Amino acid sequence: MKHFTNQEIQELSKYYRANLINSITGYKPANLIGTISETGETNLAVFSSVVHLGANPALIGMIVRPASVPRHTYENILATGYYTINHIHESFVEKAHFTSANFDRSDSEFDTCKLQAQYIDDFKAPFVQESQVKMGMKFLQEIPIEINGTILIIGQIEHLILLGEIIGEDGNVDLEAVESICVSGLESYSKVGKLAKFEYARVKNVPDFEY
Repeated sequence: MKHFTNQEIQELSKYYRANLINSITGYKPANLIGTISETGETNLAVFSSVVHLGANPALIGMIVRPASVPRHTYENILATGYYTINHIHESFVEKAHFTSANFDRSDSEFDTCKLQAQYIDDFKAPFVQESQVKMGMKFLQEIPIEINGTILIIGQIEHLILLGEIIGEDGNVDLEAVESICVSGLESYSKVGKLAKFEYARVKNVPDFEY
């Protein structure tokens, strides 16, 4: 068994601590965020902080790291008001991972990591053509988190694109069928595998569990 106190956590090396705290919350969704600047420079970045905020309206949140250094994704979202969220699949996980390198603004991760930018209808921000689950987002609100300088970005789904017959009769999306992957820590990726599917939880149908 390993027991860390808060003081011991703070004394860990930066890289070790980042991996440790990033991984203990469990597997997280791995997504590529696509944006474009006002001058037409495209940007693509891997994010593990995308989270469902509500279905009516359809809101998605994500955490952006402190803007103490240039954050091209964040800057583009504020400038244009639009961005895309694209699932990462096993077929291009390595390319997706290396979008996290610190590229210059003039170097598009789409080009460097050999992923194809896709534009749908008149939506401004680029999608990832290789992704089979993608969302076109309209920026609604940012909420600064003062304690560590991160920022919660809240957006509304304007376009939802699901390739293939992956939606069940109840609306659930079969992510295993399209091999969407998840991330743990800073650089470890895992496959999705369904363990079980239960009926909607109501007091009247709770099983008689035993310790």
